[in-house]
Amino acid sequence: MSDPAAQISAQLTATKSLTPNPTWLSAFLTTQRPTTPFPALTQTACFRLLASDITQSLTTTPSTCFPQDVHNVNLKERRLGGSIAVQVLAVEDMSKSRWEQIEAIEALERGEGTKGREIIRVAATVEDDSAGATVQKGGGPHKLLLQDAAGRRVYGIELKGLEGVGLGMSIGCKMILKNTLVARGAVLLEPTTVTVLGGKIEELHKAWKEGRKAELKAAIEATEHETRGSE
Repeated sequence: MSDPAAQISAQLTATKSLTPNPTWLSAFLTTQRPTTPFPALTQTACFRLLASDITQSLTTTPSTCFPQDVHNVNLKERRLGGSIAVQVLAVEDMSKSRWEQIEAIEALERGEGTKGREIIRVAATVEDDSAGATVQKGGGPHKLLLQDAAGRRVYGIELKGLEGVGLGMSIGCKMILKNTLVARGAVLLEPTTVTVLGGKIEELHKAWKEGRKAELKAAIEATEHETRGSE
């Protein structure tokens, strides 16, 4: 293989819309055996990218990142061209109260999912966990905090249900946005313009789970305090 880095980069760009940062890719290749077949090498590189922080691992170009004024609420709507890779930093079910969200998070921690109104046990595997397979069905629409490779953060609102999106999804999950509509500073998410690739950033996932429960409980206590104070 004359130039494995260039070939891997071209393959991942074509098949996943992920273009590795040359520095990241060079460091990755130093950990691999020279005799590793190209398909296996590319697959491993993709797996590592999905588990990485894309602000460190992906190349940034104007066409693969949000515009600098993506948050402009004065723009009624505009469509973003190209393919933009993002990672999920937070998720909220807008149909659930704070208590319901806490209960849903705790149910998933116990390994419970939902099937209709019935609670079922979910047997998670390492592969399933990394792909966000313990996502709780139902609910929504969901509000996601998205971050592109340049580090820009913007909220995305689910217009139609997306497979793999829910309170149990992995933080750090990667998505590709293609020709996505932005309205009043929020990205509108629907199956025709969003591809969920999966992945997980372990430290961010753990911190979000712990922090989210504490944040919800603090908000509930603050509301109760205000209610008592006004009586």
